[in-house]
Amino acid sequence: MASNRPAQSTSFAPNDTHAFGFAPGADEAPWEEWNPTEDSLRPVRGRHRVSKQRGGGLARSSTVLGVGVIAAVGAGGMASAQTGKAPVSISMPDLSSLTHSAKELIGEDTGAKHSEGTTATEAASDGSGAGEALRSRIMQQAESQRDSLASASVQATEDAAVKKAAAAAAKAQDDAVAKIAAAKKAEEAKKKAEEARLAELAKQYTLPTSSYTLTSRFGDAGSMWSSGYHTGLDFAAPTGTLIKAIHSGTITEAGWAGAYGYRTILTLDDGTQLWFCHQSSINVSVGQKVSTGDVIGRVGATGNVTGPHVHLEVHPNGGAAIDPMAWLQGKGLNP
Repeated sequence: MASNRPAQSTSFAPNDTHAFGFAPGADEAPWEEWNPTEDSLRPVRGRHRVSKQRGGGLARSSTVLGVGVIAAVGAGGMASAQTGKAPVSISMPDLSSLTHSAKELIGEDTGAKHSEGTTATEAASDGSGAGEALRSRIMQQAESQRDSLASASVQATEDAAVKKAAAAAAKAQDDAVAKIAAAKKAEEAKKKAEEARLAELAKQYTLPTSSYTLTSRFGDAGSMWSSGYHTGLDFAAPTGTLIKAIHSGTITEAGWAGAYGYRTILTLDDGTQLWFCHQSSINVSVGQKVSTGDVIGRVGATGNVTGPHVHLEVHPNGGAAIDPMAWLQGKGLNP
């Protein structure tokens, strides 16, 4: 920093020059360099103390104050040197307010304001307690928010799981209903197909007689039969009622058969033998081809009987007798 040029000599210039270019008069005490200290800058009223500032705020505030004080002192000295009068006493302002104003000018945070008589230690303690309380409150709020978010996340996960389970259950139920419906539909289709097949078969098969009454069924027990049980199905009808071929085939036997009376055996193409027994007369001969519905004889009461009827037996492949009722039903016929 460049130094000032030496002051020109004047009639009132002191021999011993000091700062600011003037010296004390003859009747004045020697000037001393004034350096502001903590005691000299103590506020006039109360015991205000300035909290320690962050950064360089206090340094800048002190610099502003120092420059202002020095300027004021210099102005007073110069006026005294020019007029030759006694130096004018300088009234120091309340530095607490000046400091506050300076802080506002430089944009520094003034810190917490304390009531008159409060020490810096107490203020710091109060500030620390308030800061700790604020920090605690912030942490509590953050913890509460975190718990709320965690709870919301858990609830959302549970809701999603419940929704997914409900959707899966609904889908499973729909699938089960669909399977039941499909099975029912398939069963109905199968039933219809069987009915159609039987209807077609019914066109190829017929009952042995008409205007009849079923009297004895297959398996009925009794002493009247040599085997101890009934081996056929009896269609009771008046003597002379027509007996028809149940299905197309070949006559393999026709004549007297002891306890069966007059009997005709019709062998079908698949080897099944149909026995028509107790006839009053026979209308076909061995080796004759007949078709469904052709008359092969008449109802009678020949052989071991108690009344006129047609005793029908069914022997698959010429073997043992089976229930004629089930066989006829399998062909679409319902006696």
